[in-house]
Order: sequence, then structure tokens, then C-alpha cells
Amino acid sequence: MADRPRDEAQLIVLEDAAAVARETARRVLEKLSEAIEGRGVAHIALTGGSSAVPLYHELTTPESRAALDWDHVHLWWGDERFVPIDHPESNAGMAYRLLLAMPTRAAQTGSGGDYDDVTAGEVPGLLINPENVHPVEVEETLGDSEPVELAAQRYSRDLARWVPTARHGVPRFDVILSGIGPDGHIMSIFPGSAALAPDAPTAIGVPAPTHVEPHLPRVTLTARLLPLAGAVFVMASGEGKRAMMANILGPERDPQRWPAQAALLPNSVWLLDRAIAPPGHPAAR
Repeated sequence: MADRPRDEAQLIVLEDAAAVARETARRVLEKLSEAIEGRGVAHIALTGGSSAVPLYHELTTPESRAALDWDHVHLWWGDERFVPIDHPESNAGMAYRLLLAMPTRAAQTGSGGDYDDVTAGEVPGLLINPENVHPVEVEETLGDSEPVELAAQRYSRDLARWVPTARHGVPRFDVILSGIGPDGHIMSIFPGSAALAPDAPTAIGVPAPTHVEPHLPRVTLTARLLPLAGAVFVMASGEGKRAMMANILGPERDPQRWPAQAALLPNSVWLLDRAIAPPGHPAAR
């Protein structure tokens, strides 16, 4: 069931988290396919956290793998925790394990292997050229006096090199994915963040938050990229975030307090399960 909350974002309420992942995957494939048909290449900013796990499962089904020429897709991240790629909190590490089935790229062992194993069909990862995967340079910047800021600057540089730009030279992703944090944050844009400023850089360093876990520094894309993307998909499920969702979709507009409101845009689709649907919505429990 679909509805339109404030600012014309599309709201879709589905049965459960698995249904949210299936519908998000379907829409991601559609948008990436349109980009490849139009320009020969597509760029997507991935998310991390709990919402990424069922989505990656859906994107690596045989049907999803066959639906797209994945070798024309470039993978980026909306945010990254400042930890080595083999750390369990690394968003890139999660994608190498679950989406690409290349744990060796994340300095890990387990089921899977490397690109040749995926190409041979021996493991069910996406057929993406490793050169088209663009993680934040964490290990490469650890020796700097300000490694998080340096990594953010390098990510902005790489984005400018690879991703088509819209007005003012801002990168225009075909798809941006995000979940919603318990404090109403998206990506690593926390309440009061400088990433909400209209003149913020493309990517910025974020100090370790003290109010939500994990308490780790981050690099995040900034809110100014959201309205220029081809599509923004926001996924959320679970009754524990229902009160926060009511605030985000409520009558008061204050992105400094609830940063997810920055994604209430005409180009965004919010996919929620019934447990988190705002009170009064026909599909809410």
C-alpha cells in the first residue's frame, strides 16, 4: 500500500522486513537498469546496518543476478565506519562478504572467494568488476594526523572523478540507499550534523557518536546529494523505531533534530514494514 507523506516522498508499507527487502531490490534493479540503458553505467551508494542484510540476499538471488549487467555498476557507500575492512562494523566488509561473495577482499575467510570464483559461478556474488567497487580509504589514511578528514577528502575526490555531476558539480547517483537510525539519522548524518548544511562538501568526516552505537568515527555523504539522485530508497522495519518514525513523518519539520527528514523528497521512496508504519496509516498494526 502506498501513500504520500509530506514533501511528496512516496511511502510504501509492506508486511515485514523481508517484503521491504524484496520490493527495494526490485526498485533498485529497475533504476540501475534504466541508467545502464541510458548511459552505459550506473552508480549506487549502498547502506550498512541491519537493513542491508536482507536486501543483499535479494540482490544475489539468481533472478536478480541475471536481471542486470552488473559489470556496468559502480558501488559506493553512503557512509562508512572508520574501521579496517575486516572489522565486523565495516559496511564495505559486509558488502564484500554478502553482496559480492568475496571475503578475501575483506581480508576474511569463509564461504566465497574472489572475483574469478564469482565469474565461474562457484559462489553467488554479483558479477561486478572489483575496480568498480569504491570503499572509503580507511586503512590507507590511518597513518595521517587527521585520518577521517583525509579519507573524506579522498572520497569526495573519487566521487568527482567517477560519478556524473548535477548542478554545482554535485555527484548525481542513480540510487542512494539508507536505513534510519534510532535517533532519526540517515547514513551517518546525525542530529545537528554539519552534513545537513546546503554548502557542505560531498563527503565529510564525522566524530564518533556518543548517543548511538557503534561509537566509531565515520565518513558520510552529505544531505545535498539526496535531492539530485535518480532515486533515494529509505528502508526501515521493526516496532522499536515506530515512535521515531511518527516524529519524522509528523507535522513538525526540523531536519537538524530528525535528519531523515532531509530525505522526504519527490525522488525518494520510503519502504516500511507494518510494525513501523506511522499511527493512523491504513496499513499500520
